[in-house]
Amino acid sequence: MKPEEHLIPPKSHVYLDGPKSRGFELSFAFRVFWQFLRGFRKLHFIGPCITVFGSARFKEDHKFYIAAREFGKRISALGFVTMTGGGPGIMEAANRGAFENGGISVGCNVQLPFEQQPNPYMNKWITFEHFFVRKVLLVKYSYAFVIMPGGFGTMDEFFETLTLIQTKTITQFPIVLFGKEYYKELWDVLEHMANNGSIAKEDLSLVLLTDDIDAAMSHIRTYISTNYKIKPRKLSPWLMERR
Repeated sequence: MKPEEHLIPPKSHVYLDGPKSRGFELSFAFRVFWQFLRGFRKLHFIGPCITVFGSARFKEDHKFYIAAREFGKRISALGFVTMTGGGPGIMEAANRGAFENGGISVGCNVQLPFEQQPNPYMNKWITFEHFFVRKVLLVKYSYAFVIMPGGFGTMDEFFETLTLIQTKTITQFPIVLFGKEYYKELWDVLEHMANNGSIAKEDLSLVLLTDDIDAAMSHIRTYISTNYKIKPRKLSPWLMERR
């Protein structure tokens, strides 16, 4: 590959090329605010969600796609909305499982030069320009998180969510790390951190590592039913709100 060739075409630099004009910075702040506002209006009445994270690269005959599809089905049976990043692979599988079984399926997509096209198994979705806006929305409406096998993006979402729970920035919602063999080395690293005192050993209890969908859903169901009560939100006709 030639040095000038890129797997992902670069976006225009915003963060790392120094301060821009005041007008540019103000317009950037307004664009971010507008993305948040659109997301809040779109998702405010969807009901409590369980978010499934995972790779965009697994095809429908892959064992992890099949498992994610079953998760979507189980989440809908539990009465929750299945939320994903809205793209292909694991995201499509979880949305598909919910959609095909009469559940509500939603996605928070992001603009990318490849991989990230909205999958066809969603009742509702929204596309964001920036990853950090998207991640806020994926976490904001969820009562539990399922981390399927994935790459850099999945690890980013996993560790950010785990950090928010560890620091009590958000409520201690259950996190399921699915795929014992896939995540074996990662779990070894987490235990290494705990043994060296960089995280507390109790922090490992924030995550359930499993290969068993039944165990995962039982963990989520028990935790949610024990700790949380869902309050329906009322529509405001003055704000032209819709479910």
